[in-house]
Amino acid sequence: MMRMIALAPLGALLLAGCAATRGPVTGTAPGPVAALQIIAFNDFHGHIDADDQTVIPPGSPKGTEKVKAGGAANFAAAVAALRAENPASAVVTAGDMIGASPLSSGLFLDEPTIRIMNRIGIDYSALGNHEFDRGSKEILRMQAGGCAKYTLREPCQILPAFPGASFKFLAANTVREDGTTLFPAYGIKTLTVSGRSVRIGFVGMTLKGTGDLASPSGVAGLHFADEAETANKLVPALRAAGADILAVLIHEGGSVKFDVPDPGDCKYLTGDINPILQKLDPAFALVISGHTHQSYVCDYGKVDPSRPFLVSSAGQYGTLLTRITLDYDFGTKRLVGKHAENLVVTQSADSAAKQPEVADLVSRYDAGALAVRRRPVGKVGGPLTKTEEKSGESVLGDFIADAQLAAMSAPDKGGAQFGIMNPGGVRAAITPAADGTVTFGDLYAAQPFGNIVVTKALTGAQIRAALEKQFDQVDDLRLLSVSQSLRYSYDTTKPAGQRVFDITLNGQPMTDGATYHVAMSNFLANGGDGYPMFAPGAQLADGPSDLEALEAYVAGAAVRQPPVPTRIRNLTPE
Repeated sequence: MMRMIALAPLGALLLAGCAATRGPVTGTAPGPVAALQIIAFNDFHGHIDADDQTVIPPGSPKGTEKVKAGGAANFAAAVAALRAENPASAVVTAGDMIGASPLSSGLFLDEPTIRIMNRIGIDYSALGNHEFDRGSKEILRMQAGGCAKYTLREPCQILPAFPGASFKFLAANTVREDGTTLFPAYGIKTLTVSGRSVRIGFVGMTLKGTGDLASPSGVAGLHFADEAETANKLVPALRAAGADILAVLIHEGGSVKFDVPDPGDCKYLTGDINPILQKLDPAFALVISGHTHQSYVCDYGKVDPSRPFLVSSAGQYGTLLTRITLDYDFGTKRLVGKHAENLVVTQSADSAAKQPEVADLVSRYDAGALAVRRRPVGKVGGPLTKTEEKSGESVLGDFIADAQLAAMSAPDKGGAQFGIMNPGGVRAAITPAADGTVTFGDLYAAQPFGNIVVTKALTGAQIRAALEKQFDQVDDLRLLSVSQSLRYSYDTTKPAGQRVFDITLNGQPMTDGATYHVAMSNFLANGGDGYPMFAPGAQLADGPSDLEALEAYVAGAAVRQPPVPTRIRNLTPE
């Protein structure tokens, strides 16, 4: 039986990773107050293995050492422990549960993660942008089940009869051409305490920019509406359906820096979540967010007292869980207090024994992936790092651009003259073994998406426009990587349209009117990552997957040397 608590003031203490608010009590006389629980997470990305994931414990000062965390068995055990403390619980996630996943899940189309989440007992999951990595038909299969093939990889490789998700995907702002949503806009979870019921309505949404982040072919026919406007329009329907408490699960977020005076105060929260909070209907009590992979819990009421949202995000990869406690007064039928904290999913030797079904699923899929993961591909003469140089380029990004050029430079592959790679497609650094060996698992971790490399015909003007667009947001500079044949300079202090100059191809100046053949992923070629100027160009040839291109490039030399990141010159005055 769930405990009932007396109506008493909550403490004023606000900690990093911990926030509390109290609402007014009006109307009828106060009655018994129930402590309800929401267990939330985000950006799991198929991290079912307890490998090398680490996290700084929430509330720790800057410089605190990271601790090992995560893994599906540990994650399941942590959720079960919180449920045991408070059976009146809902378990929800704010998107990117799957997609851009490690080999043990991604190789099998994230069926392992869905099966594991079924065992854990998720209630609702908002869609994130990465749920669309393999297209809308595949995410529909994730919900409905079955073994229909919509991707290059074979479904149902390890276990037959994929059941689909027993929980519900929510997609309030993912709208088809006929005006319907891809999945339900919201779900309502009923929690019962001592025979009394409380209904929590969860609206699930991805960020409105998902169309720029997903492959255009994967989101064809879909529109991603404004987040706040979508949620606000649903308030009457939620109330009519009997929801007592309203919450938003949104795959958009922000970040809170270390060493701010009060991390529990949302005025220190920065990022794209803020414009949404400024417009969101105060009927919502909770905003459970994601996308930025950051950990925070804060009280938006300190920014705007008329909108006392509790805003949370649980970092990434299943290393943290957000425990949200809601104090609901049955006499006034009001939420009178809310508290949240981010908890570390500690790694424990007995988690497998406590969660044998989850541990067995992880073992089965790990075994299926083991031979593939360990297979040597070739040798590299040093680390391929993701760290951006002063210019903004990275060694690994350049390396991948070179690999895609090599895959598409032959005449029958479109005769590509240079390669270009978006930074969002570079997921993990590649660190070779002591003898230089890199494995397929190393390459997969760097490029897990399975995009196809293509050759496109683009004018110099289109290429220049794309390079210029990189600098539209100088506070978040993430440059396209280019192959060794292309060079250019930039100065961010110059006016838009003049920031990029001295563009050369094989030492010769590039001209706006000429046409060039460019190797890139089909994701980027179709205008993904916010580069619509690539889409109109004629597609000259299809090639291998990005992973196959990278594998062939590594294997094509006795020792493939890391590139020197001097292709892009930052001439911005200091």
